[in-house]
Parts: sequence; structure tokens; C-alpha cells
Amino acid sequence: MPRDYDPKTIQLAVDTIKTLSIDAVEKANSGHPGTPMGLADIAFEIYTRYLRYDPKDPQWEGRDRFVLSCGHASMLLYSMLHLAGYDLPLEQLKQFRQWDSKTPGHPEHGLTAGVETTTGPLGAGVSNIVGLALAAKMHTARFGECTKGVRIFGICSDGDLMEGISHEAASIAGHLGLGNIVLFYDDNHITIEGDTSLAYTEDAVKRFEAYGWFAQNIDGHDHAQIRAAVDKALAQSKPAFIRARTHIAHGAPTAHDTHGAHGAPLGKDEIAATKKAMGWDPDKSFYVPEAVYALFKERAADNQKEHAAWTARVEAWAKANPDLAAQERAFAARSVPKDLYAQLLKAVPEKEDATRNLSNVIQQAAAKLVLSLVGGSADLAPSTKTLIKDGGSVNTGEFAGRNLHFGIREHAMGGVCNGMALFGGFIPYGSTFLIFSDYMRPAIRLSALMEQQCIWIFTHDSIMVGEDGPTHEPIEQIWSLRLIPNLHVVRPADGIECAAAWAMALQRTHGPTLFALSRQKLPTIKRDANFDPQNVLRGAYVAQEATGGKPELVIMATGSEVGLAMGARERLEKDGRKVRVVSAPCLEQFEKQDQAYRDAVLPAGVKRVSIEAGRSEPWRIFVGDTGLAIGIDRFGASAPDKVLAEKLGLTVDSVVSKIGAWLK
Repeated sequence: MPRDYDPKTIQLAVDTIKTLSIDAVEKANSGHPGTPMGLADIAFEIYTRYLRYDPKDPQWEGRDRFVLSCGHASMLLYSMLHLAGYDLPLEQLKQFRQWDSKTPGHPEHGLTAGVETTTGPLGAGVSNIVGLALAAKMHTARFGECTKGVRIFGICSDGDLMEGISHEAASIAGHLGLGNIVLFYDDNHITIEGDTSLAYTEDAVKRFEAYGWFAQNIDGHDHAQIRAAVDKALAQSKPAFIRARTHIAHGAPTAHDTHGAHGAPLGKDEIAATKKAMGWDPDKSFYVPEAVYALFKERAADNQKEHAAWTARVEAWAKANPDLAAQERAFAARSVPKDLYAQLLKAVPEKEDATRNLSNVIQQAAAKLVLSLVGGSADLAPSTKTLIKDGGSVNTGEFAGRNLHFGIREHAMGGVCNGMALFGGFIPYGSTFLIFSDYMRPAIRLSALMEQQCIWIFTHDSIMVGEDGPTHEPIEQIWSLRLIPNLHVVRPADGIECAAAWAMALQRTHGPTLFALSRQKLPTIKRDANFDPQNVLRGAYVAQEATGGKPELVIMATGSEVGLAMGARERLEKDGRKVRVVSAPCLEQFEKQDQAYRDAVLPAGVKRVSIEAGRSEPWRIFVGDTGLAIGIDRFGASAPDKVLAEKLGLTVDSVVSKIGAWLK
């Protein structure tokens, strides 16, 4: 049971949260002081009365999660983590927004203990909250005791609610009935430009009620109302939304309720006046009264008792259910077989097919071998071929399945997958057409930034979409995605390369992997007799060697254009040229290989050509200024795929003609 604190001690703690936040922003001469001041009362109640955490074990599996979606208010979170006893000393608060500190401008997962997700782009945190809550429900449905009763608490701002991703995610949460979410909305009426009424006048409570949430209105500075609202929320089977009317820069004599307090330091005079109004010494900075430290130490001790009780329950459960407990341990570790690639190669169909179909066959084998694999599509599973057969579906109140149905909500799908990965154990995948990766780019980028093991499966990867036309034909998408650091983009050419793609994705634990798969049937690649399948895992390899010795020309291609490169090689060799074909399914993986291997695949001094059905100029990285990059540098068109290939220069005749002219 939470302890009761006298009002004076509560006010002292709230004022401490405020002053730590404004002092840090002032010292950095950068940041957002007003929102932490306005949210201090709510944050105090969450951390001292409801949130189950253990600062000595931040990754405790049975903990509740807290997400500050309005990441610009990061000093609120850092102040709470410091007071709560996490490994975030006062000195780190003094280094707010400085190089190499643990208190960056927006919270970053993996950098600071107690930060559950990276919240920068507004709305992303709300989608992560939904993913965390969904993962908790799915984990409990599988294993029971370990995560039973885990709740996800969050705070969002008007900016979060104006961004569309939050509403996509809220719609999913309401549909699924994720009753383990308690989300506060900081309704302070302030944006950077002024009052929120400049652009935002809707009734958020009615909107969330329409999504299927339990919604309430409260005064965000009234502790009795805050507690009553959370108690009501936790009694519901629906996700809970609490609209809290707050005041930005609450307690500051002149900055109170001003938009200037949103994104700039209060200034020394205003800070001194604020502390004086609180009854504090204006000359003291980063001051924490011992009574406040004592209060949070008591809360941590209470939580550690809950942690110990949880450990005892889980140990008893594991003893009574040894097989299930072993499965849970393997799940939590995201275990994959050591011979995963070899087993996936056995599943490769011996036929020509679209790589989306070949990938799905291999996905079935992967799903049997890796319990952590779950996911779905943005209402496109029949087209993207991503259903796990016999995996069951997740739906309202039903969380034991492996197939997720995100509806036509690409951006939220990305954010929810990120949240599931952050929860632990799950390796989530999300799928749609490659062209719609543009809707998901912020979430994909965050998965790479947070080093989360998500799999992004995109199909219909080129102009061969055909009659759907330029709105559905990706041109710049592949290279724009390759530009995201720590994202591996795999564009396989056949079944063997699809097996390698799945092996790479399931074994790559510190970053996301993206598949770009074809809609159209592709020929099986005719590789040299001495081909070693292990080399596919190196990102690029020699698929066909030049006849009769050292090549005078290397053609480098990906996906559907590897077969095209081989057709061109055959014609060129008949004309007396010595041509090597290099298949490069994953350029990021190839770049990580040692120099000797890269030089062996792409020997210095040999002329190079690249072929890919997309923007050509970035291929200069590999072919050089004097090389030939064959691609598509215009938007596509609506026509049958064979007509498009001819008109846009992706036929053997066209490629051979271009290479011939270039060689002259």
C-alpha cells in the first residue's frame, strides 16, 4: 500500500521537482522549464503512489513502465529519476543538454537508466505506450505470472495529441481494450506560438471516449483529484485517458501561463522570484531537502519489497511449470538456434516466385524456430504475405496469438512495434508496401536510433507494381531508407537470399532490419558451382564469375535486377567481354566486412556498373564517378510491368546497349 504523506512534505517534494528542472534549464541556457513545473504534481503522484519500479534493477521484468511522451519536458523525467534513486546523480542534472551527459535534451533509451523509450518526435511516445501495453498483455497471455498486472503510465501534451500517430495508436488501444494504460494529457493551453486555441479546439475527452477509452477531466494540481482519477482508471477494463488542466510554469510569478515559458529558460530574476514565493533560498541551486530524499527512499524500499514478493511468486510459478518457465527464459532472451540459417535454407522452395512469397515460406520456418517472432501488417497481409500460419490473431481481449492486425495505420504500426520491442522478449515485424514506408519513416528511424530489433517487411518494391502507377511505385525509397544509420536494408533476389534476410534480421539484436520484396515472380539465380551460401550473409558476393579469368567489368545489382544483370552478362560475354555479377542484397552488411573481402568482391581498377530499379546517383559510392549507374531517376507510370521495364530501360537489350555505349 502506498504511504500517506502530509501536505507540507508533498509540497516540498513538488517544489523540489520544479526547482531541479528550472535550475538545469537555466544552467544549460536551453530547454523547456514551464512544462516540468506544470506536471510536477502529477509526476509526484505517479512515482510515489502508483508506479512499481526498482531503481537498483531498472530492467525488472515485472515493473510498471512510465513514458513521458512530451520529451521536450525531459527535465521532469530526469528530476524524477534522480529523486527516485536511479543511477542519475545530481551532477548529471547539472550537465543537462551537454556533451556526453546522461541528460540529453530529449530522453534517450539505453543512455539513461529508467528511460523506457526515446521520446523526441511528438506522438511517438503515445504509440510506444500502446506497444508496451500490448506486449504486456501478450506476454501475460503466454506465460502468466512474470508480467501479470504490469501497467503503463504516460504523460502526453497537446502537441502529442495534434500529431496523427497518437490517434492511430489510441484507436488501436481502444479497439484491443488495453486496460493496462493510464495516460495523462497535460492540458496547459500553451503551444510555442501562443494559446492552443490558435489551432486546437477539439474536445479530447470525447475523442478518446469515441476510441473506446475511459476518459476523465481533472485539475492537474489537485492531488486528491489526481489520485481519485488514477484509482478509477485502474479499476477499468479499458485504456484510461485523464485530461488534466494544468498551468505552464506553475508557481512562477510572471511566467505562469505564458507561452514564453515553454521553450526558453525562465531567467535568473524569475527563478529567484519563484523560489522566494516557495519560501526557498533564492541563492541555492540544485537543492534537494533531506526530507525529500527520505520520502523517495521510503518509496524505493516499498517497491523493493514488491519486487521481492514478485520474485518469490515467479520462482514458485517456475518450479510448478518448468517447461513453460524454460520457454519464457528463451523468449526473454530472444533465443535463435545456432544453425538458424542452415535450417532456413532447407525451407527455401525450389521454384521461381516473387520474393514476397518466398519470404513467407521461410517466415513459417522462422516462426517455428523463434518464439519471439510476432507481427502483422497495415491491412495488407494477403498482399505482403506476412501471416504466420496457425499463429492465431490478436484481437479485443484476445492476446495469445502471433498475428497482429494494425488496420490502415502505418505510422502507429511502426510505433507500436517499437514499443513491443522495448518491452522485451518480442521480435516484432510490421509490413506494408515499400512506397508507404514514407508514412513510417519516423518510427523506422527511432527503431534504428534506439537499437531495437524490429523487422520492417516491405513489398511491391519497384515500378513492377505496374498499373497502379507512380503513386504506388517506389523510386527514392530504398536509398532514402539506406541513409538511416543503423538500419540494414535487405533486397533479396531469390529464395536463398530471402533465407539470408531472415537469418540476418533474427540474429541482429542491436538494430532493425528492413526487407524490400518483389511483387512479381523472379528467376532463381544461377550461381557458380563453387558458390558458398555463407557469403550471402556478408551482404554482397560474387554470384557469377567472369569466364576465363580476371573480370574487366563488374555488374552489381540487387533484388529483381540481379537476374537482369545475369542476362546482360551472358550477352556481353558472347561479345568477348569478361563480366562478373555481384549480388548485393544488403549494402550495410557488406560495408562492415573487412577490406580484403570487399576488395575481392569489387576489385580495384575494374570498371563497375550498378543496376537497381530506383534512384541511380547514390550508387556512385560503389561504382565511382567514372562508373555506370543504371536506375530510374523519374517517377513511374501506370502500365503493365513489361511495358514499364521496356520504357524505363530495365530490359536486357537496354542494359547491354547502355553498357556498350559507356564502354566505348
